[in-house]
Amino acid sequence: MADHFVLPPDGSKPFTDYSKWRLDANDGGRHVWKYVDSEQQATYDEPQSALEKYWLGLPTGCAESSVAEDALSAARKAFHFYKNLQAQDGHWPGEYGGPMFLIPGLVIGSYVSEMDFREEERRELIRYLFNRAHKEDGGWGLHVEGPSTVFGTALNYVALRLLGVPAEHPVTSKARKTLHRLGGATGAPAWGKFWLSILNVYDWDGNNPVPPELWLLPEWLPIHPHRWWIHTRNVYIPMSYLYAHRFQAPENALILALRKELYIDDYDQIDWPAQRNNVAAVDLYAPHTTLLNVLFGVLSTYEACSMPPLRRVSLKKVYRLIVQEDENTAYQTLGPVSKMMNLVCRYHAEGTESFAWKEHYKKRWDFMWMGADGMMMCGTNGSQLWDIAFMSQALVESGLAEEKAFQDNAIRCLHWLDQCQIQDNPKHFKVAYRHPTKGAWPFSTKEQGYTVSDCTGEGLKAVLYLQEHLSYTPKLVSQRRLYDAVDIILGMQNIDGGFASYELIRGPKFLELINPAEVFGNIMIEYNYPECTTSAVTALSIFKKHYPNYRRHDIERVTRKAVEYIKAAQNPNGAWYGSWGICFTYASQFALESLSLVGETYATSDHVRRACDFLVSKQRSDGGWGESWRSCEEEVWVEHEQTQVVQTAWATMALMYAQYPHRGPIERAMKMVMDRQLPDGSWAQEAIEGMFNKTCAIAYPNFKFSFTIWMLGKGHSYLQHLT
Repeated sequence: MADHFVLPPDGSKPFTDYSKWRLDANDGGRHVWKYVDSEQQATYDEPQSALEKYWLGLPTGCAESSVAEDALSAARKAFHFYKNLQAQDGHWPGEYGGPMFLIPGLVIGSYVSEMDFREEERRELIRYLFNRAHKEDGGWGLHVEGPSTVFGTALNYVALRLLGVPAEHPVTSKARKTLHRLGGATGAPAWGKFWLSILNVYDWDGNNPVPPELWLLPEWLPIHPHRWWIHTRNVYIPMSYLYAHRFQAPENALILALRKELYIDDYDQIDWPAQRNNVAAVDLYAPHTTLLNVLFGVLSTYEACSMPPLRRVSLKKVYRLIVQEDENTAYQTLGPVSKMMNLVCRYHAEGTESFAWKEHYKKRWDFMWMGADGMMMCGTNGSQLWDIAFMSQALVESGLAEEKAFQDNAIRCLHWLDQCQIQDNPKHFKVAYRHPTKGAWPFSTKEQGYTVSDCTGEGLKAVLYLQEHLSYTPKLVSQRRLYDAVDIILGMQNIDGGFASYELIRGPKFLELINPAEVFGNIMIEYNYPECTTSAVTALSIFKKHYPNYRRHDIERVTRKAVEYIKAAQNPNGAWYGSWGICFTYASQFALESLSLVGETYATSDHVRRACDFLVSKQRSDGGWGESWRSCEEEVWVEHEQTQVVQTAWATMALMYAQYPHRGPIERAMKMVMDRQLPDGSWAQEAIEGMFNKTCAIAYPNFKFSFTIWMLGKGHSYLQHLT
């Protein structure tokens, strides 16, 4: 993997022939980019599609049209373009990038597991990192829009070196200077220290303990790991396995060179135990609490005298959980961090000839997305369900689904939603601490197989819109399966009325006091979210209109409690804090949709008026809204440098849900979005849209189609009926 090859000084031009990339996207929603060389050309006799060209940044060849006369015409023009990006099986593929700690996990995990990349993949991974290095200092941040950090710079520097970039290359040389200016790799947060230890360029003694014995604690204890948030526990399960084994790559010339390049001090002279709590100030978001430091002290004492029989039993337990996670998800796993850690564990235990190693190799491609700037590592295996659910609703609510030119697209949406619903519980269910999945829709694909509350809600809404509101669609999703989805949603409400993401809240809030990750917030347990709550209860409300007799009283009770939660979660400024999108704009759209269900409008509700007044106060002179990702981090409204079409669509949708009585703000917002529409009907990519764990931004580029089309179509009708 690490053989040097000649590279340009930057990534401004492709490192491969972009006309040879093809996307296989018709296998249940899997996204696999392949490079077609001369030997494979006969297999791929079809020319590149508009879908492939669009995501590669090539001219799509889609026809341009005149400027739209009104909002509905603009929505129609947009979907005329966007339907070209729909995969044959019905969903809309797309990237799900943004976090800058994912490629290092991909590269380091592959390197230590003897899993290579194809030459074209390697070159475009390098190019992506070249293009994402900050122009000013050459470093990388936690995400693509964040400032340079030790975590981002150290790990992406290592990734480039493993991929074959020489230390003296202009990109690596500049990055190394920034890393040293920030204090060197000893200041990396815990996850960075872990990956560097796996590679054998950081000593395991410099890590705080991650003992697998925690899984042997009585399950009734509030600190038992099965009570942690699912992403956190799925990362720390393989992490504990590898920590207990002190797994590390064998020394070679490159590893010895990296030990010299990553640090200010001589590697052999570093006091490694003293580095355990050394986190660079630029990286630190969640400082260690006194409780966490005491806990680490206790665990360090235990680690010095751990009992071999207990260690063996605990390792057997966590490895069984790793295997169960792989098998439950067809080796996709919940996310890319845990996936690569699971791969290393399976490699350590079973080697390169094992079925597990080969399946991980095959499913690794599902996370590797080829784009205009190179090849990235996505935040999951995609956002397939999430994107198609919103676009399906947009088609129906805008009225475009009734137009003959778009009916095939709507039917294909329904077919994809039909096959995506999960119809069974996991193979390893309660033994793997999994939430029920029968009836749920996932965030990405059925194969990945995790229940998500808001994805189930939006998936159910999309199916109901397509099957019940349109006369020409088949009834693919049976009444029984709709009931299964309702059962899942009803079972996910927490005691205070809110809905979390993947499962019920299992642990107490004080567990956040032992958050060991340092760079993320709110990662230890599930939390309720206005966005998830809205998606769940709006789905139940729409379902009740069509099926009024199924669990009617349960639905009414759950809805009533959910609305109470929504009201209680409102911020003093009148808006709602968003955890999965940026930020107050995003969550306020969802919250006002919830309140509209119970007849609370601008005219009747103080909650709604305060929210609308807040949003209107943030509208800018060009008619748009622009909110920075820093709003999520700082928990106060932070203006973006520019207005954003996606956020403008969210804010305008919020006003329409609220039955806002004044035309001016809505008309100005619609005009701003229409003015930014390109001649082919699309919109340019603007700032990043999504967020998680308060600090890390993530991209939802399909939002610039779904929510803009939805808002323009809905707005056209809204203004016609507004007196």
